[in-house]
Amino acid sequence: MDSQHRPSPDSEQQTTSRRQKRGIGGIGWAVIGAVFFGSLLAIGILPRLGQKSELQAAVKEASTVPSVNVIAPRRATGATKVELPGSVVAQNQTTIYARSTGYLRRWYADIGDRVRAGQLLAEIDSPDTDQQVLQAKAEVVQAQANVSQTRANLAKSISDLKQARANLLIARQSWERWQVLVKQGAVPQQDADTKYATYQANLASVEAAQNTINSDSANIKAAQANAYASQANFQRNTVLQSYKKVTAPFAGVITARNVNTGVLISAGNGNTSTSTSNTSNSNSSLYTIAAYDNLKVNVSVPQSLSQSLQTGQTAQITVRELPQRVFTGKVVRTSNAIDPTTRTLLTQLEVHNSDATLRPGMYANVKFAINRTNPPFVVPDSALVVNGGGTQVATVTKDHTVHYQKVAVGRDYGTEVEITSGLTGNESLIATPTVDETEGLRVQPVAKTK
Repeated sequence: MDSQHRPSPDSEQQTTSRRQKRGIGGIGWAVIGAVFFGSLLAIGILPRLGQKSELQAAVKEASTVPSVNVIAPRRATGATKVELPGSVVAQNQTTIYARSTGYLRRWYADIGDRVRAGQLLAEIDSPDTDQQVLQAKAEVVQAQANVSQTRANLAKSISDLKQARANLLIARQSWERWQVLVKQGAVPQQDADTKYATYQANLASVEAAQNTINSDSANIKAAQANAYASQANFQRNTVLQSYKKVTAPFAGVITARNVNTGVLISAGNGNTSTSTSNTSNSNSSLYTIAAYDNLKVNVSVPQSLSQSLQTGQTAQITVRELPQRVFTGKVVRTSNAIDPTTRTLLTQLEVHNSDATLRPGMYANVKFAINRTNPPFVVPDSALVVNGGGTQVATVTKDHTVHYQKVAVGRDYGTEVEITSGLTGNESLIATPTVDETEGLRVQPVAKTK
């Protein structure tokens, strides 16, 4: 029985060979499986490890790069109201000086008086001027008498010329007749020569009379010129004499009186008088007069608004002392030149003041309504940085670095300011830059919410 069930040596060898083959196949499959699962692990884990590494680097970088709030500049509205300080000045104001030398006889107008054009303001006692007028008048009379005398002489010379021409005609005819008689032998040659001598004498008389007329004509021209000069001198002194009466050149209000009765007045300047107004004691002027019916208001308009201002444009004018009154002014002219010191345009407005409410010298507020074709940008005042480089704003570039941009500032609204140049509108501005945001610093921009 044992011999029946005991396997033969050949069968055992075959069995062992099959087991060996089966064992080798299992190991191979195990190796293949290990490689397969290792590949899967490498594909799944390594990207995660890379992402984790990048995330850790981003977190680390985010923890080191500061965040800043950024804003975008906005356009200002086209229609805007501008309030500027102004100064009220008289439409017509002048200082009156003396044109005649003498002593002040009397004055008739004082400060604050309203006067009309041509009204007598003062009288000057000028005896020297009066004497000069009398002398000039006598010279005119003398010159006119000289003209009359030369004209009389000319008339006599003309009469003498006529007589000489008549005598010449008679002498010539007598000489011609005696020549005929000599040829006929009726008279001697000596008598004919005498007639010829008489003819020559009359011819000379005619020439002398003609020369006298020419001389008298020249004398008349000289006498007439002298008469004209004497008349002009008389008129000049008469005009100077009229300046003894000082009159108002136009209707207005006397704002200064610098003379008293009896003071010595010098023509043009040199008046040293006691002033009754708040002017200097040594003043060559007699009065200062200003027209109040129409006044002017001078305003210095900033350069940024100068192009938007038009002649004929109206404005509202107010003064602190009259809070309930609003005056209307009209732009009548500008200087057409920017002041290089203040960068402003001098603008002049005209305002009616028939009731004399406004007075020259007043401080006024002038409010313009302006439509701007290209309004500037507006940014918060906290975005401005003022240092040695001027006025700047801190911008964040596309690569998230800080860059300081120089700008020009316009109107100041308190919490906001206008930027007239330096921005395009596409910038990202740091809302509140600090000393830590230096040029070129890398930052993380965060849009600021209102």
